[in-house]
Amino acid sequence: MEWDAPAIVLEARPYGEGGAIISVLTEEHGRFAGLAKGGSSRAQAGLWQPGNLVEVHWVGRLAEQLGHLTGEMVHPTAALAMDDPLGLALLNSACALAADTLPEREPHPRVFAALLPLLAHLHTGGIGLVDEYVRWEMTLLEALGYGLDLSRCAATGSTEALNWVSPRTGRAVSDPAAAPFAGRLLPLPAFLHGAQAERDPEAWLQGLRLTGHFLARDAFGARNRPVPPARERLEHRVADLLS
Repeated sequence: MEWDAPAIVLEARPYGEGGAIISVLTEEHGRFAGLAKGGSSRAQAGLWQPGNLVEVHWVGRLAEQLGHLTGEMVHPTAALAMDDPLGLALLNSACALAADTLPEREPHPRVFAALLPLLAHLHTGGIGLVDEYVRWEMTLLEALGYGLDLSRCAATGSTEALNWVSPRTGRAVSDPAAAPFAGRLLPLPAFLHGAQAERDPEAWLQGLRLTGHFLARDAFGARNRPVPPARERLEHRVADLLS
């Protein structure tokens, strides 16, 4: 069995003498791992950096085997983001979440399709991509079965003044319905329900805390796993923009 596909490198772990176990995300095959001979060598280390967009070839005698991966660089995302701390934090968080949450060999084409342009444009600067990143986390939650319903108020059915989310149900709550529950609801930033995105670090932080709540409780808490440190570092990085 063998296949070729565009892929996003998620992680690389040294294996044996100079080899590496590479995990990539593809549109058709989902999160997929393979052994890259020489993957830890100086010649290949740059290729298998998390976030890079590559064209990979996977081959295995049997479908269930680990198999072998080879690849060619398409876009060196990691190198281009190296001098931008926020961009690098976005890259590392996205790769860590995808590697830790997506079931192996289960296609999630919407997650791949939403992440691909984000990484492709990361060289323009992370400051202009935080809102898109938060929307990607929303897509990831939906793919995992924990999608949020922000279309109408859970209490009244209204589609107006949706500025809050129930931390229990993940459904939107309007201002009038939220009044009795002040302090117990999560703020819903405007850019997540149709408003034009603005460069507002406070809204970005609200968005990250919103998706972070459900990632921690559902995607990771259900498996008794902590949220990856890379995701926590991203939230701290955005919080620092307010100081």
